[in-house]
Amino acid sequence: MNKYYNGEVLSGFKDALPIAIGYIPIALAFGIISKANQISLWDCFLFSLFVFAGASQFMAVNLIAATVPAFQIILTTAVMNLRHFLMSASLADKIKSPRKKLIPLVAFGITDETFSVLATKNKELSFFYTLTVNTTAYFSWVLGSVAGYLLGSVLPEAIQSSMQIALYAMFIAILVPSMKKSKEVIFLALLSGGIHAFLNISHLIPEDWNLILSITLAALIGLMILPKEEGGVNP
Repeated sequence: MNKYYNGEVLSGFKDALPIAIGYIPIALAFGIISKANQISLWDCFLFSLFVFAGASQFMAVNLIAATVPAFQIILTTAVMNLRHFLMSASLADKIKSPRKKLIPLVAFGITDETFSVLATKNKELSFFYTLTVNTTAYFSWVLGSVAGYLLGSVLPEAIQSSMQIALYAMFIAILVPSMKKSKEVIFLALLSGGIHAFLNISHLIPEDWNLILSITLAALIGLMILPKEEGGVNP
């Protein structure tokens, strides 16, 4: 039995290692941006420890720097992370004989990258394998964030400020590959951008709410008018 568990843990670590390596430079950038925006090391650490959502963390730090009210920051990041509910739910049935009380622990560690690894396995997933994949990615992100913050302490202020572009680079890196594969993704990207631009120009609502409304409207419109194909739109 121990040999089985050890094999599952080792397999999970091997599969998660590329994710962990890929997370480190992004986590370093998050730590540096946190330092540049006067967020404390402790808060930066807790951010990654309890949130563990790269794009949302970048977005939240930028909103904090812009002095956006806390409620709107929470709502914006919650809307951005709604997809994690669907990803976690789709994996729940694949995990072999998990204790129900442990499912939230697995769900917490689901990200776009770990979901891609787990969802492509054409077999039931053991709890230990799934937990190892998630935990390996998790610790690389948390430790990378702290390392980035400490690195930011010795970098010139100009370099720290330049890291703000990391947020936009991350979204481009996520969006462009999907746009190449799907016309629906191109449509949704242009739609959300158009809605956001219109709200900014028209001043119909307070500026702080533009992003939240843009995401919500684009998602609802896409849900209503896009064709319902098997497998859906690539995330």
